[in-house]
Amino acid sequence: MAKTQPDYRRSGHSVSLLYAHLVFVTKYRRRVSNNAMLTDCETTLRTVCDRLGAELVEFNGETDHMHLLVRYPPALPISELVRRLKGASARTMRADYTGRCNRARMHGPFWTPSYFAVSAGGAPLSIIKQYIENQARPL
Repeated sequence: MAKTQPDYRRSGHSVSLLYAHLVFVTKYRRRVSNNAMLTDCETTLRTVCDRLGAELVEFNGETDHMHLLVRYPPALPISELVRRLKGASARTMRADYTGRCNRARMHGPFWTPSYFAVSAGGAPLSIIKQYIENQARPL
């Protein structure tokens, strides 16, 4: 039998279903990643997410960036999630693939200091707006 209700995260005082689509880009858009690096990076990211009470739902990437879909708890700020994910993945990449991404070739940090984040999942915004508009406001 198929699930009809989303798997909400329940805690003492909240019920949530939070997803974020994150994109991390290598410094100067350097094309350093290959399939093996992305596979190892995914393992590292899953471990970090588990430690933070989050879940890496989907992962993929190209030579100069990667996309993550992360389900996360409401008490975890996106900025902290990103900081931990970027830090751990950069350490893994540099340690395991020193020849491809050493600091001299990368000219400093592995990732750019910026990131892209957008909320994801749930109903489209147009449906949510319509739902809110149709509430029975008291007169």
